[in-house]
Amino acid sequence: MPFVIKKMYAPIKQRAFLYLIKELGYTPKESQRMISKGRLLIEGVPITKASTEVEGEFEFIYFEPLTQGLIPHAVHDEFVLFDKPSGMLIHPQNRKTAYSLIDELKSQFGKDANIAHRIDQETSGLVLCARNKESEKDIKMMFQERDMKKKYLALVHGEFMEELTVEAKLLRAEDESAIVRMVVKVDDKGKESKTHFKSLKYFPELDMTLLECAPYTGRQHQIRVHLFHVKHPIVGDPIYGQSEEDIVRFLNRELSAKERFQKSGADRLLLHANELEFELYSKQYHFKSNIDFEKLCLETLNSIK
Repeated sequence: MPFVIKKMYAPIKQRAFLYLIKELGYTPKESQRMISKGRLLIEGVPITKASTEVEGEFEFIYFEPLTQGLIPHAVHDEFVLFDKPSGMLIHPQNRKTAYSLIDELKSQFGKDANIAHRIDQETSGLVLCARNKESEKDIKMMFQERDMKKKYLALVHGEFMEELTVEAKLLRAEDESAIVRMVVKVDDKGKESKTHFKSLKYFPELDMTLLECAPYTGRQHQIRVHLFHVKHPIVGDPIYGQSEEDIVRFLNRELSAKERFQKSGADRLLLHANELEFELYSKQYHFKSNIDFEKLCLETLNSIK
């Protein structure tokens, strides 16, 4: 379990956030964030104000990363890449999350290492991580300024035309029914979003197409929503292309793998972050996943059959 409770002792009365800075080496910003998240407890009750004073014994909930031996895809002085398997979280969802990619990163590269961007839990593929605070800031800026070229692979339903660029604004908002928690939808009130799709291979016996997807913007669920918008949902997508009832059942973990396969075509989302290309500190980098995604798709489709 990455979150553990540690007994702490303050010999003299002092402000909680100063104690974390002096005794545990946190920065002022990190210290205040820990307290605002309720990580300090006095007699079992979380404190949330940095000005609260501590004296004597109290408890601190901290993150203790645990490795499961995931080997990095590439390691450089300023950054590291992992080829994340489908199903692995990027960050813990809550304190009960037993394992996520941040465990591997901090276990292997220290507390200053941090993940620079996100992909969905069920999306597999390359995740870029910074090894220090300075490179974290610069890499995140590359994503923000769209200086990072990304290519994904996706298996979709139906026969897809050779190439297509989708420019459809995306809005992340609570669904009007209030049943589905949060959805992303095509909406004129949304943010500008653009994705280019290229057909790589059509499988007539499956009526499915393997695509290369190049997002020019980085909206949440962008590739998934754009493909659903053009009536080629990703195989295995449990949200876009499904009924509201089944979406809720999936979110509540009530949809079995067999049911999901029957309704969406697979028991996982068949989307893979395949390539990253960027320039960092005057050096050009181009990384490609080692995963044979076409083979993985076919194995996934055959596993339930």
